Amino acid sequence: MPPRPRLEPAQLPRRLYLCHQCRHASLATATTPAPPLEYDSPMLPPIPTHSSTRQSLSHKPPEFRKSQLHRQYQSLLRSSPLILLFQHNNVNATEWSGIRRELASALRKVDEDLAKAGDNAYVGESTKLQIVQTGIFASALKVVEFWKPKFGDISAAPAAGGEAAVPAGSAGAIAHGQAPAEAHGLSEEVWRAVALNKELTHGLEPLLSGPIALLTLPTVSPQHLKAAFSILAPTPKFPAPKRRLNPTYHEKPVQEGLQKLMLLGARVEGKVFDMEGARWVGGIEGGMTGLRSQLVGMLGGMGAQITSTLEAAGKSLYFTVEGRRDMLEEEEKKANAGSDEPAKVESVGSS
Repeated sequence: MPPRPRLEPAQLPRRLYLCHQCRHASLATATTPAPPLEYDSPMLPPIPTHSSTRQSLSHKPPEFRKSQLHRQYQSLLRSSPLILLFQHNNVNATEWSGIRRELASALRKVDEDLAKAGDNAYVGESTKLQIVQTGIFASALKVVEFWKPKFGDISAAPAAGGEAAVPAGSAGAIAHGQAPAEAHGLSEEVWRAVALNKELTHGLEPLLSGPIALLTLPTVSPQHLKAAFSILAPTPKFPAPKRRLNPTYHEKPVQEGLQKLMLLGARVEGKVFDMEGARWVGGIEGGMTGLRSQLVGMLGGMGAQITSTLEAAGKSLYFTVEGRRDMLEEEEKKANAGSDEPAKVESVGSS
């Protein structure tokens, strides 16, 4: 066996340890290594720091769990027009399992009743009860409320070096709904314009403290909301199911878990509702169909009232003119009767 060459310590390859964040930062600004001197070829171009999709870099590395939760909460807020907020205190896994089972059963019954009436939306299948990270959810809610992505001209030519040109003052324009084409929910521009602005308030700040759980519905359905209230927050208006009809609801794990849940409020179509407002939405008779019929009846009543008001003005003018004409006719009759009396007196004296 030939002898192995012995390398000096200076000639040994060195492997430097880099943490995850430093490695991400180095990859963002990495360039191609220089070729050896004996290799006669032109220098390779540097790796562009922006992708061809014209998206800016994220404020935090997108592979972090916090970044993924932030993006998930943004999507949840934009796709759920009806959200109920609950505070949970030490609810264990067995209790959560029982609560979700009873909630799914109640919503399934509502879907079956609506399917018999011809509505095959099946909202209960897409309804979820989940725990959220309060701080990350508050930040995502702030971004959804005050950052409206209005993308600019995508066909605009990028700047030199393959990077998209960012207009001046774009960070301040995001707060007013004028976002540049490369800004997204996790970008540095949105973080500076929205997350750091303490003056922007969405109305749920007093509720977003402590452990929070969300009940999200894909559409505003008072029937499903009423069923959810009867399971999660029963009241005399939304009574809980009787033991004879649903004995599993009255099991000890379910009841102990429900005692640790407290309704805080709701977010309906971007509007903040307190507990009474949320219960009012769930108490709409007939659901959205009943609400539409009430609105049609209200508009029809307003139209009839406007018509009667306009007719009253015309009738009042007509009666006034007719009364004045009667008065003039009576005065004319009296004047004619007064002119005939002297002639009669003179004829009597001559006789």
